[in-house]
Amino acid sequence: MVFDFDALEALRAHHPAWRLLRSDHASLAIGFLHRVFVAPNTRIIAAADLAEALEDELYALRQRWGEDRFPRPALDYLNDWAGPDKGWLRKFYRAGTDELQFDLTPAAEKAITWLGQLSERGFVGTESRLLTLFELLRQMSEGSEANPVKRVAELRRRRDEIDAEIAQVQAGRVPLLDDTALKDRFQQFTQLARELLADFREVEHNFRQLDRRVRERIALWEGAKGTLLEEIMGEHDAIGDSDQGRSFRAFWDFLMSSRRQEELTGLLDRVLALPAVADLAPDARMRRVHYDWLEAGEHTQRTVALLSQQLRRFLDDQAWLENRRIMDILHGIETKAIALRQSPPPGDVASIAEPAAAIELPLERPLYAPARRPLIAEIALQEEDGDIDPSELYDQVVIDKPRLMRHIRHALQARPQVTLRELIEAQPLQQGLAELVAYLQLGADSFRTEVVDGAVDLIAWTTVGRDGRSAHRQARLPRIVFVR
Repeated sequence: MVFDFDALEALRAHHPAWRLLRSDHASLAIGFLHRVFVAPNTRIIAAADLAEALEDELYALRQRWGEDRFPRPALDYLNDWAGPDKGWLRKFYRAGTDELQFDLTPAAEKAITWLGQLSERGFVGTESRLLTLFELLRQMSEGSEANPVKRVAELRRRRDEIDAEIAQVQAGRVPLLDDTALKDRFQQFTQLARELLADFREVEHNFRQLDRRVRERIALWEGAKGTLLEEIMGEHDAIGDSDQGRSFRAFWDFLMSSRRQEELTGLLDRVLALPAVADLAPDARMRRVHYDWLEAGEHTQRTVALLSQQLRRFLDDQAWLENRRIMDILHGIETKAIALRQSPPPGDVASIAEPAAAIELPLERPLYAPARRPLIAEIALQEEDGDIDPSELYDQVVIDKPRLMRHIRHALQARPQVTLRELIEAQPLQQGLAELVAYLQLGADSFRTEVVDGAVDLIAWTTVGRDGRSAHRQARLPRIVFVR
């Protein structure tokens, strides 16, 4: 960071942590956010639960400072703190639910952590920090030494020190840390443990920013699909192979070991039971701080999983083509709108129906015209001499069109399209050619059909005459497809 006037002025105006510290509601926001997010290491809280907790906080403050001190509802304060001009909370919807969620931003947690360091401490340990620095330097020096002779010499020196310490313990001289050294080291452990939890939120924020950039790039991409995929995968690999990505992966692999978790649990139980550490009244959550690390790491892993899920969606050709079609339509609308703005054509460009009722005057309606009655002439009926078969009056064919429509809809429920031949094979014609013509009429009136050029279907059926004999009939038709 550069500590010049321009950089600091820009930081003061735009950084959410600085805006939080100089806000009029800084005391309310910092105290409440520390109590509900930082102290219990809570990552995500539903909007209803968070608003209820803030409402209780506001009620207690109004009782002390008056009703006019914080007049707005709790949800208004939360939405204001999550706005782009504040940036202290992150407001989002969790996948699979329509309930609003809130989370603390890394900038707000930095401000809260910095304020926690302003209070005076009754005991400030320096020995543990010096030993930590010395150990880090030793690890860097040994880890970067490529000469085998020097590495073996250092390992032998450490072995001699361990052997000397073993001999000293076996002789009955057991060196123990005094209470001051224990307090010093436990204070250093507590500080590093809480800083690690804060670092997780920042790492998660960085991965979330990567996911947002990927989504924006996919939505606005107009080139080849392979080129975009190559760029996205290259950026994802760059994040994973960066110093931050490798460090997080090494930490996660170390903590996911069941043996390491059991070891941490045993060490914490033993250390917290020491009288010198108990005198410091440590936070009860410190006993399960490694589980808090796991929970924070899982949130980071979920963010990385969301990025992978977005890439899988991008690989779906159907979704890609649909998004491209939508973007092409929007791009065409934008292009035409810009062209019209530069050189508007004469006359009306487009018309929109006016939202008004149609007015019909009573006098515009035609007058009533009585229907003409038919005139029946009184003519005597003459009896026909020839023989007439009255059964012809009962042989009229009536097609049950609702039955045919139900059959077509039932077939289209399981398939997006079905041919006329497949419909008839599933339910043979019962009334011959008349029923086939009814299918064609339904295809033109009630359903959407398509005719396949160059394809012909042979449709066969059997009819039974009045004499009881059956006859086979066939019809050649272009292939007709009913479409859902």
